[in-house]
Amino acid sequence: MTAPETNTSTAIIRRLTPLLVNQIAAGEVIERPASVVKELVENCLDAGATRIEVDLDDGGVELIRVRDDGHGIPKDQLPLALASHATSKISLADDLDRIVTMGFRGEALASIASVARMRIVSKPTDADEAWAITGDGGDIEEPKPTSGAVGTMIEVRNLFFNTPARRKFLRTPTTERGRCLDWLTDLALAHPAVGFVVRCDGKLKMEAPAGQGAFDRALALLGKDLRPELIEVSIDQFDDARGLALWGLVGRPAIARATPRAQHVFLNGRTIRDRTIQHALKEAYRGLVEPGRHPTAVLMIEMSPAAVDVNVHPAKLEVRFRDQSVVHQAVLHAVRDALRAADLTPAAPKWGGRTPDLPGHGDSRGPVVRPDSLVEFLRQGPTPAPNAIRDAMAELAASNPNRTDAEIASLPTSDKSASAIDESTLPAPKRSDRVLQIHNSYIVTQDETGIVIIDQHALHERVMFERLIERVQAGPLEQQRLLTPVIVDVSRRQAETLDSLQPLLERCGIEAQPMTPTAVGVQAFPSLLFERGVDPLSFMTGLFERAESEDFVPTGEEALHEVLDMMACKAAIKAGDAMTEPELEELLRLRSAVERSSSCPHGRPTTVRVTIEQLEKLFHRR
Repeated sequence: MTAPETNTSTAIIRRLTPLLVNQIAAGEVIERPASVVKELVENCLDAGATRIEVDLDDGGVELIRVRDDGHGIPKDQLPLALASHATSKISLADDLDRIVTMGFRGEALASIASVARMRIVSKPTDADEAWAITGDGGDIEEPKPTSGAVGTMIEVRNLFFNTPARRKFLRTPTTERGRCLDWLTDLALAHPAVGFVVRCDGKLKMEAPAGQGAFDRALALLGKDLRPELIEVSIDQFDDARGLALWGLVGRPAIARATPRAQHVFLNGRTIRDRTIQHALKEAYRGLVEPGRHPTAVLMIEMSPAAVDVNVHPAKLEVRFRDQSVVHQAVLHAVRDALRAADLTPAAPKWGGRTPDLPGHGDSRGPVVRPDSLVEFLRQGPTPAPNAIRDAMAELAASNPNRTDAEIASLPTSDKSASAIDESTLPAPKRSDRVLQIHNSYIVTQDETGIVIIDQHALHERVMFERLIERVQAGPLEQQRLLTPVIVDVSRRQAETLDSLQPLLERCGIEAQPMTPTAVGVQAFPSLLFERGVDPLSFMTGLFERAESEDFVPTGEEALHEVLDMMACKAAIKAGDAMTEPELEELLRLRSAVERSSSCPHGRPTTVRVTIEQLEKLFHRR
């Protein structure tokens, strides 16, 4: 089949009809029923509604009905409501720099009316009667008097009835209904003072009373069973045009999800999808959640409208911050500080459950060269910074939000030296005098709330990781030169990564040079790994395999942390290693001293708590 010939020399430029213009606009604004629901409900919020009712039939394809008790639309303005680019929310170009309403472009209703059958009934608060206007695929009738309560009711029927190519790309009614409910959940979360009632095919799906607080609304919509798993986050830097205020709830690592759908971010009441904030969340949870998992979060951010541009996306989903670093640092530090202050030890899951092994933990069993005294080795681990230092670092971060964590951590200070801290100031673990090692893999003790079960490999891996981080911030890791180079066979593609890896290898105490196009010689290796009997050949083979992957970037703190994580995993105590009583006590002492000791650097839990309540249920005491 050949394509039809086009004579470009005789092509005529024509002005598009208003209907075609609106249908093209609908292609950008109205993607599916959920897009219609979003636009209509946002108009309700702009109208000052305190209660919004939404009815959906067949996932919104056949009917979307939205009622509100807002200020309504006067009779003479009803035709303008369905006109293209007519709005009451902006009037000057300067208004685009300080948008305070949910909608502002004036194309939503006109676009919807061009691809559906629409009816609007509205009664302003000072009017004697309601008026109705009808649009049918772009044909707009004159307003007519009718009955109706104060506020506005909009019905949208037969979406895309006159654009079948668009309609055939819609999913099943169940899928479309789910998309609508997702948007309605976000809008209800962002506006807890407004009441929401949602019915699908006549069945009540959501009911949120007006006047709720943000915390109560979040629990009502996300599930009250999540209450023990949520941590409150707040920060107030709203002091000028660049500052912001943040309140939210973040989930404990145990409830991280496989997708980021459980992350709800709102800016001045608007739902947004922003990579800057997503990255800040990811960094705050680094080492607390498993790779590929996403933390649960509800974040409400307020900042000056002049500090953000919301007019960069047809559906107003994406925004552009005037200063992204301010937002990133504020979210990162607020969430990180909240996590640090919380006890992140997860409760035991249902009996019989098993956590799958994660990449990097495949060698958790097996022989390892142990020093004569593991206690002495453990005591070489990291020591926590005193509270005064942590407070000073927090003050420094607040005074200069643009400074990165790496810059703050690398600032010279003699107080950060491990030798400058009195070991007697380290906190002692809250436990009983009895400690038990089970199957040479797990440590069992107790605290005030129940039984504490610790994975010795995962906990020591966290200790080793923090020790390595502390050492590398002071300079390259100590290395030991080899009498003869260890030859690592690599592919040509892996060999090409060596040059880009060199700065990273130098910081980690590794000296490697190309020997042949498919071989790399390791001349020096970190002393710490030698002490723990780590095989240079095995380690470097794994490192080159990781460096070959497309998602690995060999520069920056993220790559450094990943390599140090590999080192920590190789050097840590293994499952199967018998430990003496003093060794067990020393490891428990370090658990109390190290930050984020509830998880290993991979995000796998180091500790599980079985509460007294769980024990009583097991023995039918409850």
